[in-house]
Amino acid sequence: MNSPAAVIFDLDGCLVDSEPLSLEVLATEMRRLGIDGITVNDIRDRFLGVSIQDICRHVSERLGQACPDDFIDRVETRLLKEYQTRLQQIENAQRLLERLSNAGMKTALATGSSLRRMTATLEISGLASHFQGTAYSAEQVTNGKPAPDLFLFAARGIATAPKDCVVIEDSPHGVKGAISAGMRAIGFVGGTHLHDIRPHQTQLLKSAGASKIFESLQEVGDAILDRPA
Repeated sequence: MNSPAAVIFDLDGCLVDSEPLSLEVLATEMRRLGIDGITVNDIRDRFLGVSIQDICRHVSERLGQACPDDFIDRVETRLLKEYQTRLQQIENAQRLLERLSNAGMKTALATGSSLRRMTATLEISGLASHFQGTAYSAEQVTNGKPAPDLFLFAARGIATAPKDCVVIEDSPHGVKGAISAGMRAIGFVGGTHLHDIRPHQTQLLKSAGASKIFESLQEVGDAILDRPA
């Protein structure tokens, strides 16, 4: 592929293996509210790549009343506690970011996470230094993924034309948002939350418009840089 000027990453499931923890916490908090029968796989299949605000809207529909005011705070507080001892980088995340930096490529984040969660995730995972001033949250735009708003916001933030950006995403929502923003999208299925549905997720990402699909960040880097490490 032609090397881009900038690479925009989704955070959860692409650079940090946080999705299993997030799914566990969401299922726990939804059951606490009385939403019975909800499973980790249900949440993964329906909400992967969407913002917590969208999940709140679903909670409200299931409850038949407004989502509790403290739902987001409870989810994030419980999740960040789990992160302190259980959060891991995706294999080769640090190496990939170093390779891109050494090649002179800009990098940014475009995540559906809140600013609070995004900041904590980067700090706990040890990746914060790679995204000083270039990490963007769905909280900062009107419409989250699959709308293009967040990706366009990130591109403006790093002063790069959308056509010169490539996006790394693990969800069809994110891929669709990137394509809508006029960017190329690469699908990533290496997160442990996808281990039992990788073939299915690969097809979903292809159908959403991803040009290539990879199971390792080593392969992602090789494709972007058009050469092996």
